[in-house]
Amino acid sequence: MEMSAISRKVGTMVLMGVPVIVGGGIVYFAFGNFTTLIVYEVILGLASLGFISK
Repeated sequence: MEMSAISRKVGTMVLMGVPVIVGGGIVYFAFGNFTTLIVYEVILGLASLGFISK
């Protein structure tokens, strides 16, 4: 695997960390339970893996 491809994938993972942190706080504030937060985190995790698998 080329070095630029690895750095692109790592950058995508870091970029997906922002919605996880900020969005996680918003989801927890809106719904008030951890179950919804975990579902949100899993969905973002799967989306992130989908982006980097290209």
